[in-house]
Parts: sequence; structure tokens; C-alpha cells
Amino acid sequence: MNKLAQILREVVPQSYYVGGIVRSSLLKRESTDIDLALPPQDVKPAALALAKKLKAAAFEMDAEYGVWRVVTHRDKIQIDLTAFQGKDLKADLLRRDFAFNALAYPVSALPQIEIYPQKGAQAKILLKRLRQKEIIDYTDGLSDVKKKRIRITNPRVFQEDPLRMLRAFRSAAELNFTIEPTTLKQIQKDAALISQPAGERIHEELTRLFNTAQAYKHLLQMDQCGLLTALFPLLEDQRTCAEVYYGPGGVLKHTLLVFARMEYLLENLDKAFPKYARKLAVAQEQKSLYKMAALLHDVAKPATAKMKDGRLRFFYHEQKGAKMAKQILEQLHYSRPEIRLICAMIGEHLRPSNLASNDVITDRGAYHFFRDLGPAAIPLLLLCWADYTSYINDAQLKRILPKSSAPLMSLEQSKKTANVGKTLRHMQVLSLLFKKYFEQPKKILPSRLITGRDVMDTLSLPPSPKIGEILEAVAIAQVEGKVHDRAGALSFIKTWVSGAQNSVCKK
Repeated sequence: MNKLAQILREVVPQSYYVGGIVRSSLLKRESTDIDLALPPQDVKPAALALAKKLKAAAFEMDAEYGVWRVVTHRDKIQIDLTAFQGKDLKADLLRRDFAFNALAYPVSALPQIEIYPQKGAQAKILLKRLRQKEIIDYTDGLSDVKKKRIRITNPRVFQEDPLRMLRAFRSAAELNFTIEPTTLKQIQKDAALISQPAGERIHEELTRLFNTAQAYKHLLQMDQCGLLTALFPLLEDQRTCAEVYYGPGGVLKHTLLVFARMEYLLENLDKAFPKYARKLAVAQEQKSLYKMAALLHDVAKPATAKMKDGRLRFFYHEQKGAKMAKQILEQLHYSRPEIRLICAMIGEHLRPSNLASNDVITDRGAYHFFRDLGPAAIPLLLLCWADYTSYINDAQLKRILPKSSAPLMSLEQSKKTANVGKTLRHMQVLSLLFKKYFEQPKKILPSRLITGRDVMDTLSLPPSPKIGEILEAVAIAQVEGKVHDRAGALSFIKTWVSGAQNSVCKK
């Protein structure tokens, strides 16, 4: 839409498109906003004039750095006007983080602007017909864009804003770029500074990184640079913990493998659970949370590691881990619902394994699992899949994946092929739980037939915790096929209370 480009040239001819909008447009990727840089004294008047011309809202975002934002009402086009950071445009560009972000294009050169409206969200923007001779490039950033390379503009970049270290890996994952060696060495040198940025800024970068399909690859590189454990110091304790069990790298090696399996699962739900892939697709909306759960699921193993009867054990590591994860997530400003979900996944991640220790998975056992976990049940099953499959290699996983939806093998059968058999049986338990949840919901999550008031009226009981016990007994009776309707439920509670009283009397 050239109309917007013409308006910008008319109102702010002295400004430049800078940073992400230029880089992304060269890569033919839409941006969510337009960043303009211009002389400090022009920012406020330009923002107000532009808002008037576009019939949009204008407001100051950051007084210290001279940032104003203009947002159109109809398409929600977002335009940020920022004062030069330095005496002029050149100084501004040389202070930017990476060379591929240190590019500018004059508004006066009138590129074509394509606008892609998004229902209920900011419009996406793409600059077209950018003429190479008009691109302002003092750091050879254009070459970096072509070579898909991330390179710092100067050695002080991370000292000025340590978050840029994390942004390097996030950008590499999003754009499929490579961080060049000198930049990696500088990250290694400055890694300890990552504790300085505000938690919410780190949270945003981690979310964007984890939302990509290449987060595992970059977590490994972050660990090689020392950035991962500088960001999560408790993970460093895992590195030498339980090496006798996990091999070199200890629990941390296992943690990263679980993260890798979670990433694989979220990208391949149709292979892992072909019958339920569509119903599980909603997991894509929360995959950054599931990956964070994978990263922190064994955070308490070093703190709980003890030898017992010649075996290394981690008693209650899942419960302690949930508490430790809560503190980490609060520091990163995750929301309360997000913290509840992740901590429930961590705190209960041994539940399916405990179910798998029985030869038969009963409806009653499934009912208790889904009742107790609530909204965290399905996410937890995905975490357990990632955890179980981390113990076998890629070739083994590929071989047994088609068998994971087969009828549940016996415990005796699973022991015949060591780890592979145990893993396959655990995968079959997960498939069985998915089947019960998606195909037999009324059986394992029965709707309530009677209320607490019904119980009190029928049995002449006052309000008390006993009412809840009776309702729970009715639910289990429904799961076991003993109660089917309201009349049956009312009849059942009379006999159940009578039986319970007789049992007490005999004791």
C-alpha cells in the first residue's frame, strides 16, 4: 500500500526505516511494526502530525530514549518513532546489537509498503522494492543478511545490554541463521551478565526461542558458551550429578535430551499419536510452556540425590522440583496460570510411571489421574512421553513408535528387551490414557448426577467434608459402571453410607 509510504514521506521525510523492518523485509518476512529513526527534536512533533494524518493514536513510550508510538485504529498498524541514539544516524546504527540490524533505508526513497491485516492483532508489514543503493550500511550488515549470519557490531554490545546474548540465539532460531565464532566467544566472555536484565525481558526472549522448532539446537550452543547455566544456575548442579547413571553430563545431559524429545513431539504429534494429533494440536499454542517444563522437570535431582541400598535415588525430587521451579518462574514473571501448569507438570511427572507399574490400567486409576491433574493432565502426558523416550536413541524410537498405540504389553514382556521394552510399555500406557480421555470421557470423567444439596437432603446430613466423600464415592461408582443415572446415585448413597457405618462399627 503505497499510500502509507507516501504519507510517511510527506510527514516525516527526515526519518529512516531501521532495524528489524529493513532486515526482515530483505528476507521477505513480515514485521509486526515499523521502526523509524529521526533527530531527537523531531520525534514528538512527527508522532503527533502522523497520528493526525492517519487518524491514529499517539503516545510516548519512553521519555529517556525519546520513543513515541503511533497505532492506527482500523488495521492496528504500529509505527515506533525513536530519536537517534548518538549525534546522528551513523552513530545510532553503530550502537545497534548485530550488523544485520544496523541497516537503514530512507523514508524519502519511497519503498512499497504491503500491509497484511490480522484479525484482532497488529497488522503485519513488508517493505518491497528496496533498492540496494539506497540501503545505508556501515557494518556490512547486508552481507550478513545474505550469508544468514549473526555478528555483533562492537565488543561492548553485550555489556551495554546483556539481553542481547539471549537475543542472538533467539534470532538464530527464528531466522535459521548462524552465530559467527567471534560473537560466540564474546557471549562466553560476558555470559555472567545475563542475570542483570529484568525477568520479563528474559521471559519474552525465552518464549520466542522455545516457540521455534530449533530451540534444542540453540540450547546446546548456549550451554557451550556458559549462557544456559548462567541463566539457570541450578542446572549447573545437574552436570556432575548421577554421571554413573546418565554418563558424562549427568542429569543435565538427560534434561537436554528430554527437551529435545519434547521439541520433536510437538513438531510430530501425527507420528506419536496419529489418532489424536488434531485434538492435541492445541499444544502448539503452549509449546514454550511445555518446553520450559521439560527444562526444569528434574531441577531438584541434585538436591535430592542419595544412595540407598547401593542405588542412587532421588526421593520426592518431583515435589521439591515444583517448588524450585515456582521460584524460577516467578523471577521470570510468568503468569500465575502458567506457573500452576508448569509446576503441576513437574510435581506430578512420576504419576503415569506409577500407573505403569501395574499390569492393568483400570478406569478407576485413570479417573483419579485425570481428576487430580485437571487441565495439566494432557500436558503432563506429553512431558512423560518426552521423558520416557529420552532413554532410547533415535533409531530405537523410530522402530518402536508404530507399536506405541498397540495393546498394552505385560510387565513381563517389557522386561525381555531391557530399556527399549520398558520405554515402549510406558508409551503404550500414555496411548491408553489418551484413548480413555478422548474416546471414553464419560466413563473416566463422569458428569455429576447429584449435588451436595441432594446428599444432605436425602441423608439428612449437615454441611461437612463428608458430603464431598460421598460425592466422590458416587463418581467412582459411575466409573466402575455401578451407577448410571440420578435415581441410581440416590439409591447408591444410602447403601454406601450404611456400609461405611457398618465398617466403622466392626473396627
